[in-house]
Amino acid sequence: MISSTCSPILSFTQPKAVMMIRAVRNPKALEKTTSLKMNSSPLKSMKTSILHFFSNFIDPPLNPSVDPTHVFDGNLAPVDEMEPTDCEVIEGELPLCLNGVYIRNGPNPQLQPRRALNLFEGDGMLHSLRLSNGKATYCNRYVKTYKYLVEKEVGFPIFPNMLSGLYGLLDVARLSIFIKRLVTGNLDILKGIGVANTSVAVVSGKLLALCESDLPYIVNVTQNGDIETLGRWEIDKNLHSNMTAHPKVDSETKETFAYSWSFKTPHLIFFRIDEKGVKQKEVPIFSVHRPSIIHDFAITKRFAIFHETQLSFSLSKVLTGRGSPLVYEPDKTTRIGIIPRYANSDSKMKWFEIPRFNASHIVNAWENGEDEIIVVASNILSLENFLDSMKLDVVLEKVKINTQTGNVCRNLLSTRKLDLGSINTSYMGKKTRYAYLGVIEEVPKMSGLVKIDLETGDEVGRRFYRDDCFGGEPLFVRRNVGDDEDDGFVMTFVHNERTDESMFPLMDPKSPDFATIAAVKLPRRVPYGFHSLFFY
Repeated sequence: MISSTCSPILSFTQPKAVMMIRAVRNPKALEKTTSLKMNSSPLKSMKTSILHFFSNFIDPPLNPSVDPTHVFDGNLAPVDEMEPTDCEVIEGELPLCLNGVYIRNGPNPQLQPRRALNLFEGDGMLHSLRLSNGKATYCNRYVKTYKYLVEKEVGFPIFPNMLSGLYGLLDVARLSIFIKRLVTGNLDILKGIGVANTSVAVVSGKLLALCESDLPYIVNVTQNGDIETLGRWEIDKNLHSNMTAHPKVDSETKETFAYSWSFKTPHLIFFRIDEKGVKQKEVPIFSVHRPSIIHDFAITKRFAIFHETQLSFSLSKVLTGRGSPLVYEPDKTTRIGIIPRYANSDSKMKWFEIPRFNASHIVNAWENGEDEIIVVASNILSLENFLDSMKLDVVLEKVKINTQTGNVCRNLLSTRKLDLGSINTSYMGKKTRYAYLGVIEEVPKMSGLVKIDLETGDEVGRRFYRDDCFGGEPLFVRRNVGDDEDDGFVMTFVHNERTDESMFPLMDPKSPDFATIAAVKLPRRVPYGFHSLFFY
């Protein structure tokens, strides 16, 4: 039986107890609720101020960036799962050679949050479109993580949202309840704490749903287009196991390069996974002295490349109920570290200072001769209000580093706010001519997409969606191995906020305006999300 296309949306209302506490912020509501009769105006003012102080200390108001009623609204509001459903091709024809699955990850809270929840911590939900013989089948399913299953069984959120942070004594008290469950054996964090909501990748033949707070989850798309969660990929039995959401696969050696992070030293650990899926020896990077935000990295033929940003983690902020663990360090000089891919230790890691280089995503990197490394990345110019506003000030940069002389040269490729880029993946770690990036409206909403010539910096293709329409990450998919670098397709999900309808446009990357090859009408509203993948 096919699920209804008119799915209910969760209503994020506040519990009565919290509403009572917040009533003290409104003196009239407080007076009416408690029936306080204060004859003296100064006394009344003093008592109201005291009550306001304690209410803000116990349960302070949330910043809109972590208020779920604000964050998960509009086309970020959660949707229910839908079984495989046939779709209508409303424009053009789907190429018969394009038989595979487009799948995109994103946040979709399954339960009403009790407190703070930002965009990056909603439960992972996969939206897929299976293309076969000119037809399309849509499906969406939650990634059945350990967190998802535990909270689904009890019916309310249990796991703390560490990135969103703790605000006031009530949140700290909820954390103590979580810890009590751990101590009494009612929870086992060895089974994972993550939401698997950030990206999808194929590693050693396994289709993975990933986020950087946990190990990946293995998923499968069936022949009829359904999505199954097969379980957590236990490549590591350590207590604090996790893996980047952006592993890099070498198309020639079939090896996967990745890393994990930790609040404790070493904060960064580099490793690789061989073609058979066996994790190789870890390389702790002790030259990273603080737990900085490192969301992405890059590889070349011989090296792995990391960047240290001006955002770091503060565990003490969380434990004392002072909000998000993220700390902006304006005086910190950002840097890029380069280490041989097969290094046995971090002794050969070289760091190069590159002021105010806060890369959100690295488009690609490659070697130019023996001594020069080229990195292309979306650089966030200011991280001061990173979580307060998703309207980020981002530019596309090309950075050239001479590993022998230490000379660094930076070139601005585009002043447009560009991010969530993709390339022809057969050029991963190699010299790349073209990149396809979304034009940021407000992360993760994109008002359009562009094609950038990385040699000249020219914008050789662009397409902006019509009014009230927004897309996501533009994904390039090659047509055949050995063809021109830009011979293929570009795809994404696009949503019309006026009609509340979603579609899947298949676009021509060689066309200067990304002409539509085919368009598929989706059977339901598809919320905005993060990263995507196409596999045959």
